[in-house]
Amino acid sequence: MSELRYLPGHTPLVLDSPHSGTHYPDDFRHVCERAVLRHAEDTHVEKLYDFAPGLGVHWIEAFFPRSYVDANRDLCEIDESLLDAPWPGPQPQTPGQWAKVRLGKGLIWRLTDQGLPLYDRLLSVAEVQQRLQRCWLPYHQAVQQAIDAAHAQHGYSLHLNCHSMPAVAGSHATDQPGLVHADFVVGNRDHSSSSPALAELVCHALQREGYSVWLNHPYKGVELVRRYGRPEQHRHSLQLEINRRLYMDEHTLELHAGWVPLQQSLQALVQQLLATDPRRL
Repeated sequence: MSELRYLPGHTPLVLDSPHSGTHYPDDFRHVCERAVLRHAEDTHVEKLYDFAPGLGVHWIEAFFPRSYVDANRDLCEIDESLLDAPWPGPQPQTPGQWAKVRLGKGLIWRLTDQGLPLYDRLLSVAEVQQRLQRCWLPYHQAVQQAIDAAHAQHGYSLHLNCHSMPAVAGSHATDQPGLVHADFVVGNRDHSSSSPALAELVCHALQREGYSVWLNHPYKGVELVRRYGRPEQHRHSLQLEINRRLYMDEHTLELHAGWVPLQQSLQALVQQLLATDPRRL
């Protein structure tokens, strides 16, 4: 089966969900219980935005789980302690990339958010390369294709990288364990992946709906906004994190009644973005 869904649209808006995948490949061979790994997913994010393709929005969705390979990490973020041989590609380049690798949260996860090991074995370089070819590369190709198509048609593109976050950060999730999150976190890498005006528009739109919103704290946006956000070329990319307590039970992973008003708020945000030309902000 394909490892992703790409539904082309006709508007300037591109949405992607890299972490909501629930198809666990047979070659994963993890030792964690599946129920534990499922808490790493951005569970139900694809359902929250299921209205988007009907509005002409480009939609990309990963089917593979982020714990198998994380499409939102750079190709250099390899944890060599997981491998049975040296990695032939580049090493992490920045302090932030090294920090994620040390947390066990690089391109291929070593630990869960609670610090549990995923494997009782070393992975071969070949199997990691195969995961990248089958999952990471096609996902990024689809995102780039959608953004290029939107920009070519309209002269600008708006890319919303869609995520969810736990109500409280796990011990090995970030460098701020135990942080109680706001309702939403908007990230544009300190205004390098989108214009400041567009980030403020998103923040204000959500605040008008009654939500608490943080900007670039604690999540600034990672690879999918870094790689494709070029505001000086009218290519704007934002990461949007939603607090899971707003729409689901974090223990059972079941949706609760809050998902209905949340989806309505997200639809209002998407419609506002569809009506926004960032060149005029």
